[in-house]
Amino acid sequence: MLDDRKLTILRAIVTDYVSMREPVGSRALVERYHLDVSPATVRNDMAVLEEEGYITQPHTSAGRIPTDKGYRLFVDRLGAVKPLSGAERRAIETFMAGALDVDDVVRRTVRLLAQITQQVAIVQYPIVSGATIRHIEIVILTAERGLLILVSSTGKVDQHTVELGGAPEAAVADLRGRLNTALMGLSPAKAVERASTLLDELPADLRPLGTVMIAALLELVTTDPSTRVVVGGVPNLTRFSDQFETTVRPVLEALEEQVVLLRLLGEVGIGGDVTVRIGHENPYEPLRATSVVASAYGNSPDAWATLGIVGPTRMDYPSTMAAVRAVARYVGRFLAEG
Repeated sequence: MLDDRKLTILRAIVTDYVSMREPVGSRALVERYHLDVSPATVRNDMAVLEEEGYITQPHTSAGRIPTDKGYRLFVDRLGAVKPLSGAERRAIETFMAGALDVDDVVRRTVRLLAQITQQVAIVQYPIVSGATIRHIEIVILTAERGLLILVSSTGKVDQHTVELGGAPEAAVADLRGRLNTALMGLSPAKAVERASTLLDELPADLRPLGTVMIAALLELVTTDPSTRVVVGGVPNLTRFSDQFETTVRPVLEALEEQVVLLRLLGEVGIGGDVTVRIGHENPYEPLRATSVVASAYGNSPDAWATLGIVGPTRMDYPSTMAAVRAVARYVGRFLAEG
């Protein structure tokens, strides 16, 4: 357990590093925060924090910077979420006023989030119904050609012609059963996420046919707006300009993958809480140099979606969390009233 002084020092290191972008030394902490102890005492406390994995020394003779573990403790215990000022709240309302439809709301929201957080904003299209997958059928037309049929719980029927490649009827029936078992009852967004892992679970002899069917299924379910994610503020990645190959390029590639973005947003629950995933807590490796701050918006389990930001682990978490929460609440109210 860390005592109060060590927690104060960690809070100061996070705050200074985020604002100044430079490693923080013991003497600077004593002078800026009036710690009423000597720099030597602060150095000893910093050594303990480093040993516990909360801070690290980027190079010899440098100050210290927070680790992912240090940021996590800061978010969980040390950083109070800053309430938005009246001017900031009015700015949100002004920016969103006059939105014409859902498309306009999403476009305005992603621009607004990117502007007020100076990060990359990601906004999922709202799920406007509780539609789920009821049944998947594969009809064999010829030895080489078939018809994939997708039936939703609302009665909507979609279909897609597929190449069977001469697969035996038993293989087609086996795959149909596996697809129904894996995807029946899932929303379109959850079906996209589940289908992305299903192929690896198929027996080797079913994978060629499975590849064709899953690709066709994804094409059908991604016509649902809830599987779409809009991205804005990508130029804000220029703050990583000195780390283009190691950080910016992988992030740019990840931002192009709708399935990845849906997975990032998919663990956020309904209820207005803000979810923060820091560095290595992210499930997708190319984004492990970033943090994701996200919140659900909407007013019921059948009418909600998620929005958030992707940015460097060195971010102003209290302000960013406040902004994401405020925008999510405002957009949720706006859609409910609309």
